[in-house]
Amino acid sequence: MDSGMDSTPVPDAPATGDYGRARVVTLSPHDATLWLPAALEIYVIAMGYPRGTERHRGPMWREHLGRDGYAAFGAVVPLPTAQGPLDHLVGVAYGYRGDRDQWWNQQLRMGLRQRGHRSADIDRVSADYFELTELHVHPSAQGHRIGGRLLAALLTDRPEPRVLLSTPEVEGERNRAWRLYRSFGFTDVLRDFRFSGDPRPFAVLGRPLPLEPLLLPGSRTSGPSPGTGR
Repeated sequence: MDSGMDSTPVPDAPATGDYGRARVVTLSPHDATLWLPAALEIYVIAMGYPRGTERHRGPMWREHLGRDGYAAFGAVVPLPTAQGPLDHLVGVAYGYRGDRDQWWNQQLRMGLRQRGHRSADIDRVSADYFELTELHVHPSAQGHRIGGRLLAALLTDRPEPRVLLSTPEVEGERNRAWRLYRSFGFTDVLRDFRFSGDPRPFAVLGRPLPLEPLLLPGSRTSGPSPGTGR
């Protein structure tokens, strides 16, 4: 994407609900910085976090931009305006190459040790992987396969042998996130784990890479984005 993006305030989700026209676009680190306020607002709304959470998460998301193997994608729909259509962000996904020096990796290793896994097995799981750090779709845009398209785009052509992620535990795995990950072949790595500083139980899931042909995106679009939004 080029840098010709507006920095106007983030509008509400499109009233038209024409999410079938959503495009998945590549976000360079520069583009991701420009889209950061909109992406963080999607994150807060999708996760049900209180307003203000984005102020604490913003610096962390910015730091992630410089990590080895960083990749990001956005899902956008055209928003009609008096000046013409503007791309309107409704979903975001990003990740990077995992490393032993990273907090998430250290937490994973600790959790696996606590469950009695052997050091060799822990090293095998945590030594070479892509971390799917964030994947969020605005609630108004969910149910239109946008999450699956973002996930497929993010995991296509990765050089790592596997991908890992963490997601909150849900009774019976009954929510869209769990259904999406299971449909992509993610299996359990660690269940009912509590990261330091967060009382909620999480699951760590993983799957081998590359993706099977049936899971690859049919098309991926990158190009200019004439606006910003949620």
